[in-house]
Amino acid sequence: MAFLFATRKMLSSVPRNRNLFQVGHGVSMMSNVPENTVYGGPQSQSSFQRVTVNHLKQKHRNGKPITVVTAYDYSSAVHLDEAGIDICLVGDSAAMVVHGHDTTLPITLEEMLVHCRAVARGAKRPLLVGDLPFGTYESSPSQAIGTAVAFLKEGAMDAVKLEGGAPSRISAAKAIVEAGIAVMGHVGLTPQAISVLGGFRPQGRNVTSAIKVVETALALQDAGCFSVVLECVPAPVAAAATAALRIPTIGIGAGPFCSGQVLVYHDLLGMLQHPHHAKVTPKFCKQYGRVGDVINKALSEYKQEVESRAFPGPSHTPYRIGEADVDGFLTELHKMGLSEAASAAAAAAVNGSREAGGD
Repeated sequence: MAFLFATRKMLSSVPRNRNLFQVGHGVSMMSNVPENTVYGGPQSQSSFQRVTVNHLKQKHRNGKPITVVTAYDYSSAVHLDEAGIDICLVGDSAAMVVHGHDTTLPITLEEMLVHCRAVARGAKRPLLVGDLPFGTYESSPSQAIGTAVAFLKEGAMDAVKLEGGAPSRISAAKAIVEAGIAVMGHVGLTPQAISVLGGFRPQGRNVTSAIKVVETALALQDAGCFSVVLECVPAPVAAAATAALRIPTIGIGAGPFCSGQVLVYHDLLGMLQHPHHAKVTPKFCKQYGRVGDVINKALSEYKQEVESRAFPGPSHTPYRIGEADVDGFLTELHKMGLSEAASAAAAAAVNGSREAGGD
């Protein structure tokens, strides 16, 4: 009874919104657990709040544009996070931008999951959406669900995106949503369908095609998608689709009348200027920087300084060895029969001492 009384007294002194966790013989405070949460357990103490589908719905209702940028690795994801981008899309465009293919078709599920995991480690605030790669969701609803589940369980994504409005893809979207996974649709130019489209061609440029864009977007909405990407369609078509839908539209080469916009990270930063990238950079992309020029200049300067032996200089050779240790080191080298190595080490030590003295 005395022990129970003491324990109750100790617990009564702990703030009610904190958990206790037994560590060895002590009691360690865990993170805050709001009393009105459905599930207990430690909660994040970070100042950020992850963007959710509900946040996007609220933003859409308030008429506030949604920002979307692709990312394929940890460092780019960190940049998106710090910039406050709403949605981070791990796009299958990585096939072209990162892996150097001419289309998005070759990238595999395994490769996409590697990109997803890297992005998830860097982007803590945006909604994370993973692009289902070609050939991983079209065969059957069960295949689509299995791939989508892998994106959440293995790729740490919050949602998935799939392309097109063919019946099989509408069925795939519906099945994934019914499995409890949020889905972003994609109509207009769908890069995975270039075999049928005859290349990267804009869509919606005649009556039949324009109506198809709107109908497909509506079908994806009916399937349960939380938003739809409109790629490479005329502005009036995008405006009509946006007005017809209750969910946000995300434009890419579709004009200013969408609910939000998406661009590829490398494109908007102007990271790559080599011929292959010029060939696959779309006309609609605005470059907000010329990062590629900065990279090229830095690499050229590095090459020049290495070849002229200007780098590394004293300020970039920070690690020292004491004189007594140098003598001992030289002695051991001579014992090993490495006289030439000893001479090189002695010269380097003298040179290092001279440079350090001149600093």
